[in-house]
Amino acid sequence: MNERFERAPIGILDVRTDGTVTAINDAAAALLEVDPDAVRGRAVGDVFPHSVDDTVPRAFAESIADEFSVEEYYPTLDRWLEISAVPAGETTTLYLQDRTDYRRTERTVDRLRGDLDRLVVINELISDVLDELVEASTREEIAETICERLGETDLYQFAWVGERELGGDRIVVRAASGTTGRTLERLTDQLDESAALPEEQAVETATPVLVESLGEEPSVPEPVRRAAFADGLQSLLAIPLTYGSSVYGVVGVYAADRDAFSERDRASFGTLGEMAGFAVNATRHRNLLLSDTVVELTLEITDPGTPLVAVATELETPLSVDGLVSQDDGQLLCYLSVDSAAERCAESLAAMDGAGHARVVDGGENAGSVEVLLDAETPLGSVSARGVTVRSAEYEPGSGRVVIELPPEEDVRRVADVVTRAFDAAVVAKRERERSITTAREFREELHDRLTDHQENALRAAFLANYFESPRESTAEEVASALGITGPTLLYHLRAGQRKLLESFFDPEPEEHAEVGREQ
Repeated sequence: MNERFERAPIGILDVRTDGTVTAINDAAAALLEVDPDAVRGRAVGDVFPHSVDDTVPRAFAESIADEFSVEEYYPTLDRWLEISAVPAGETTTLYLQDRTDYRRTERTVDRLRGDLDRLVVINELISDVLDELVEASTREEIAETICERLGETDLYQFAWVGERELGGDRIVVRAASGTTGRTLERLTDQLDESAALPEEQAVETATPVLVESLGEEPSVPEPVRRAAFADGLQSLLAIPLTYGSSVYGVVGVYAADRDAFSERDRASFGTLGEMAGFAVNATRHRNLLLSDTVVELTLEITDPGTPLVAVATELETPLSVDGLVSQDDGQLLCYLSVDSAAERCAESLAAMDGAGHARVVDGGENAGSVEVLLDAETPLGSVSARGVTVRSAEYEPGSGRVVIELPPEEDVRRVADVVTRAFDAAVVAKRERERSITTAREFREELHDRLTDHQENALRAAFLANYFESPRESTAEEVASALGITGPTLLYHLRAGQRKLLESFFDPEPEEHAEVGREQ
């Protein structure tokens, strides 16, 4: 064997026409994982391990007249080899190159390209769902939109949407679409039996639940596992419909593939759950705003562990809630009027469980206002998270009264149970009342009566001069100069006018509603 043959960077074998190996270099021996001294004089079929087609041994079993090249996978070596055969008289030379890394890279690229294509399809699908959710005006339309879009795609077998039963904790099927087979029937049966399903877990934890082997997952009830196996279903993703700290329902998406939901897919579906929860919350608020009548509940809170009852009791002073601002994490920014020193009230609240930071907004010796951050797990946080309107909240030593408004079709019992089950509280009054409808013209006329001429002129001039645009197209000095007043005077009129505008929008409705029905 010459030195060039031995030191070649690729594997080389010389094989006689009868298939006997006459020479092999170290590179070829390493690729085939054989002892070069032991294979000389042996049949080529004994030197090459088995592949799917066994191309090389079969070629020597016949006569090799022309050059050929083949790329094959050898399972025992876990290696792809490219083999080129060059016949020359009584000897055929085989050239071997390792193509394993290239093949693995190619597979990875193909997989990533497939994942990207799938992600694009899923994102387009979810984008379509979100677009249609914007147009949905009822919770039934929201459920049907989600199911029809997800259940009728080739990516998934079926989808269903569940919500808590009115007046109870059981989840009921609101809508379903796709090839449900026997699985949805068994799901419904298990919901009736209060069995623990992944969808119920998603509702309880407010987080998505993934099952990648339905037939083997012990947490899935056996009837559902059997039905899923019979229907050819392997994976499930349960997505809660959330808004803030509220969970309005769940979407269950079932697929035939075990790995149907990648990490990117789950992130996209998480966005869908949040947007669907937002849509449900919006429909509830829309119903409340557009309803001619509302249900008004009065709750009495006597739980001494709640922050506002506790501070009213500790300071022996009444306090009232002026307004609430919801936060993304379910907490409430609460503004209070207090009849005692505001500084003491803020200090006491800041030290209590269920309250976060507290500061004095307007302080005085005998009265003032305080800003406090309340946890979602407080009476006000709990009812606000259910999409109701807190009309008023008054506290005195030992108790507090909270008046909330709901649309007539809302489940009153469920909302009340949120508070009465978690706290020492009771419903002390319930009534239906008509709402007065103020037209845009009436609103403008009322506001016109409240504004002074100077305030209205300042607001109108600033608005028309694009003072309120960002970036501003006119400065305060320019607007003031046009009105013939000083800059500080303009700002004084603007602040006073803006204050009246905001009061007209944020102040509670005046108490001039005709009752329908009677207190219960």
